[in-house]
Amino acid sequence: MKLNDIRKLHQKKYRQEFRHYLVEGEHLVLELQKAVAQQPALVSTELYVTAAYEHWQSPFTTHLVSDRQMAQLADTRTPQGILAVVAMPEANQGAAAPANAGERAVYLHEVQDPGNLGTILRTLAWFGGFRCLLSPGSVDPYNPKVVRASMGALFHLPLETDVSLEQLAGRYQRIACLDLNGAALTSAEFPHHDCYLFGNEARGVPRSALEELGAVPYTIAGQGAIESLNLATSVNICAYELKRGAS
Repeated sequence: MKLNDIRKLHQKKYRQEFRHYLVEGEHLVLELQKAVAQQPALVSTELYVTAAYEHWQSPFTTHLVSDRQMAQLADTRTPQGILAVVAMPEANQGAAAPANAGERAVYLHEVQDPGNLGTILRTLAWFGGFRCLLSPGSVDPYNPKVVRASMGALFHLPLETDVSLEQLAGRYQRIACLDLNGAALTSAEFPHHDCYLFGNEARGVPRSALEELGAVPYTIAGQGAIESLNLATSVNICAYELKRGAS
């Protein structure tokens, strides 16, 4: 890609047009290189480095740029000097890719905060055995802030975008959700669902949609004065409980 086009990848509309996104920084590029073994298509990635990283070992085509050019390409204010331009996976928009054995789906309805989404992706990749589904209207998972917050999890986790609530009924027979008046998260039934549904940070999920899906409600018990948990924290607790229950 031309340097002018790479700069445009800071904006969602150009990421969607060019079907590429940015991965910035030494740690994330290392994680990206690890993922090539499982995802050979990633080898088409192009790497841009300053003189400080001129001898970086990589399977990617590498281009040397000046510090000034890197500052223009990078999303961060003080770039490290290494940045990759990565093609988006072909089959991630509303794709019903076959699930791996024992895999559970985590569905996020209109998640808005890039930090929340990045943290959730990191948690799901850490525990393993999860697929993340994003509804239409969710934050772009290829937003540079999400990519950074995921700490490379984006490269190791099955991810689908633009999956509507209506599609869930045809894909999953047993759907769970969080509710203040649900069964205890520690109940024996909690691990026995195919899909776990989490709502928007402020609005949750429409009650009518939950009823149509037959989503079974569960509650994260708390004893403090706060009435709700952060979305990423809720997903983290549920993922831990699912893995604990499976052990």
